Amino acid sequence: MKRRLCVQLIAAVAGAGLRPVAASNPKVAMTVYRSPYCGCCGAWVEHVRAAGFELKVVMVDDTTAERQRLGLPDRFGSCHTAVVAGYVIEGHVPAEQIKRLLALRPAALGLAVPSMPPGSPGMEQPDGRSHPYEVLLIDKKGREQVFARYPQTPAATQPRKT
Repeated sequence: MKRRLCVQLIAAVAGAGLRPVAASNPKVAMTVYRSPYCGCCGAWVEHVRAAGFELKVVMVDDTTAERQRLGLPDRFGSCHTAVVAGYVIEGHVPAEQIKRLLALRPAALGLAVPSMPPGSPGMEQPDGRSHPYEVLLIDKKGREQVFARYPQTPAATQPRKT
């Protein structure tokens, strides 16, 4: 999988005609499962809505059942779970990385930002503090590799096996 993702990234960077799905269709449908009591989930929903996704928000008391139904291992869990174009999106994944996923179309289960890192979308801090975090690409066997690192650096978008 690592080799395939690298080839896809090179093709995307070289402008080989790959376009983000959200760019060609500004209203990509996404279903978000979230708690009605979580403010950071609401802030993340607004983040992806502002990025052009058309959202269906489903309020649930606990997202664990949705993660399990979708096949995402609990170790990647966060406070909300989404589905877009057949991919699972777990936690505070930046919209730009969701669009990148949709442009590359890797054979994967989806993306996850486990836990709730300060400074990630929906977890912005009033004083601007941010902790480094990784966006993980999860394959269909539950294995992960780094898809992006934040804060962004030139090497941050280079995937590496973990």
